[in-house]
Amino acid sequence: MEQQIVDRNELDAFLAQTLNIARFRDYCPNGLQVEGRAGIATIVSGVTASQALIEAAIQTGADAILVHHGYFWRGEDARIVGVKQRRIGSLLAHGINLFAYHLPLDMHPELGNNVQLASRLGLQADGRFGEDDLGWLGRAAAGVDTVGALAGVVEAALGRAPQVIGDPAQALGRIGWCTGAAQNLLGDAIAAGATAYLSGEISEPTVHLARETGVAYLACGHHATERYGVQALGEHLAQRFGIAHYFIDIPNPV
Repeated sequence: MEQQIVDRNELDAFLAQTLNIARFRDYCPNGLQVEGRAGIATIVSGVTASQALIEAAIQTGADAILVHHGYFWRGEDARIVGVKQRRIGSLLAHGINLFAYHLPLDMHPELGNNVQLASRLGLQADGRFGEDDLGWLGRAAAGVDTVGALAGVVEAALGRAPQVIGDPAQALGRIGWCTGAAQNLLGDAIAAGATAYLSGEISEPTVHLARETGVAYLACGHHATERYGVQALGEHLAQRFGIAHYFIDIPNPV
């Protein structure tokens, strides 16, 4: 396919409709966060709009960057100083657009983080739970019948061993999952009938809740669980508009 150029505003409107961004009460603005050049022929995707990703996009000759974690989070210092100034300054100096989608990207039924992670882990979804139905509920693939077996599937798929709270020999029933920093949904997952819960992060009080309820918790990495939605979205845009897309993974152990 001959490489095309898409208008920035057309792309912004398409993404807003595709991801249904108006539905969500989010912690940041979803959509075009930093305006660059009007025509977009090459887009780079990544998990977080770090300086390392921006530099890689500059080297790639990208016209736009597509991320899950962008800027302007609720409650943060609004001043454009320090690290934020360097990042935004780099984007503006090179005319690069920044598009960021947080909860809408987690939740999309085909391109989202939750469904893309489920595909890689062989999880079959059959329900939702939590506020705005952010959590997903389902079962593991045939033959994956213990917590330890599920941990093995995670390690093979994500390239890192999850932190497991619970007995690896525990039988699996229904599994709840939500990518990223979704440990706060553990209580909702338990109420929905999950016997195991999978997310990116875990903190001290969550360990006790998992232990005391007997629900296994697999902390699989915030970055590791959220690498796939943005890739799927970038590929979707490449096919839809005939533009070039490159996913750049900036390693992150968390």
